[in-house]
Amino acid sequence: MRNLPPKRYDVAREPGLVVPAADGSALLADHYFPLAGGDFPTVLARSPYGRGFPWAAMYGVHLAEQGFHVVLQSCRGSGGSGGESALWQHEAADGQATVAWLRQQPWFTGVLGTIGASYLGYTQWALALDPPPELRAMVVQIGLHDLHSFFHPGGAFALETALISTMGRLSQHRGLAESLRAGLRLRRHLPAVARTLPLAESYVPGLGGRVPFLEEAMAHPDPGDPHWQGADAGVAAQRLTVPTALISGWHDALLDQNLRQYARLRRAGCDTSLLIGPWTHSSALSGPEALGASLAWLRAHLCDDPSGLHASRVRVHVGGRRTWHDLPDWPPPGTDRRWYIGSGGTLHDRIPGDATAPLSFRYDPADPTPSVGGPLLSPKAGSRDNTALEARDDVLTFTTAPLTEPLHVVGPVRAELRVAVDTGHADVFARLCEVDARGRSVNVCDGLQRLVLAGDGPAEVTVAMSATAHRFAAGHRIRLQISGGAHPRFARHTGTGEPPATATRLRPSEVSLFPGSALVLPLADADLDGREPARRPARSAGRQTCERRAYPS
Repeated sequence: MRNLPPKRYDVAREPGLVVPAADGSALLADHYFPLAGGDFPTVLARSPYGRGFPWAAMYGVHLAEQGFHVVLQSCRGSGGSGGESALWQHEAADGQATVAWLRQQPWFTGVLGTIGASYLGYTQWALALDPPPELRAMVVQIGLHDLHSFFHPGGAFALETALISTMGRLSQHRGLAESLRAGLRLRRHLPAVARTLPLAESYVPGLGGRVPFLEEAMAHPDPGDPHWQGADAGVAAQRLTVPTALISGWHDALLDQNLRQYARLRRAGCDTSLLIGPWTHSSALSGPEALGASLAWLRAHLCDDPSGLHASRVRVHVGGRRTWHDLPDWPPPGTDRRWYIGSGGTLHDRIPGDATAPLSFRYDPADPTPSVGGPLLSPKAGSRDNTALEARDDVLTFTTAPLTEPLHVVGPVRAELRVAVDTGHADVFARLCEVDARGRSVNVCDGLQRLVLAGDGPAEVTVAMSATAHRFAAGHRIRLQISGGAHPRFARHTGTGEPPATATRLRPSEVSLFPGSALVLPLADADLDGREPARRPARSAGRQTCERRAYPS
């Protein structure tokens, strides 16, 4: 929380306020407010992770110092709130009950905003399914909306992400000491958990007991399964009119969900903004850029003060150049360009004439290809040296000649592959890397697709590799990396086609990549020059601010 605006007010707190849910459960909340007379708008944050660190400082104290009432509430079954915890089923009703309670408070002016990161984003989307008339703005930071795609991205179970997020949900609301103990326990048991079958049993030591919602998530990999009915609260964005700011990171596990949120909001004609930084899930809110953008959005839409907003709708950090750049929309105008795999591990801008035979690797689930960096929830996330990973026999790499000029890649990246698998069952993990002049290979973005193939011939497979804004420097090389997984980020494919939660057998697979397979990069129409963007001008008259406004007593 460095380099933020100086506080405007001293702050007081009312802890442990009881908010009645529709079924009578008591939801506990803390109320932070400026020590000043007059009216101030209200910001609501609903969390299953407790009301202490980091939310108390980040939302409660900071926003109250800037002139907002802040209500920080524990979701049911957490942080002392009553009722039984559920993964998503009660958030919409409990959010509505909280707004009904706010209407009865003497300090509530009828002007409401919401804010929150990760699952605190999900509680916002749940409220937005039927937005109350008081809701004037939302700030969704690295936010979740779709539980199925969180647990099963690309069709594979996101093992490490699922375990870490479940550990946080079970422990963080119990206090810092319990959260630290739970984190150390999971870290100690994770290697054994990741290598023991079946998954539905092996996870128990890592989390200290059985967790029904985690087992249910493992057992239902099909997005059309009735288990997931109602789990995608992001459908609210399809018709939303509440101004919504989205904040994410290029190495955040929820980036793809944030980009889908943005696309839905734009199609709905909703006022929205998008900020993407060089962040992981745990680092996205540690600096002034994201917190400053959040405050500016709340001021603009709750206080009628747009002076802190950027002139453009989208602002992204450009990797490779390490500068910020404003864009009119996402994705920006550009042209897809293909690089085709060739013999000898080469990558060409046209199909090479000597590429006739497929290239193969053997994926052995008893020795799964490890995960290195990328969009994890652990401290190992982000850009990492892939040299050791690429030396493995089960990893194929295809690399261009050194670039003669810089290349700006901005938008969604994908691999269009022609693939055959001898067992018919496999995962394909594709990763875009930049190779510098010393030969060091660093990951930019990636994705995984679970395959179920029939027949002997190659199948046409598209692997979505998320999105990026990255400048490849002249003299550097572009690399496509192909393997059969990234463990324990994703649960290893057993090769048998058995359900992932209950599979007990391991079977190696031979994965063959055929000529015509290509890396597809979106090239920006214009170079990203890294100039600082303009600010929206402040209004000169008729402005309602979050400053103290005195009224007769």
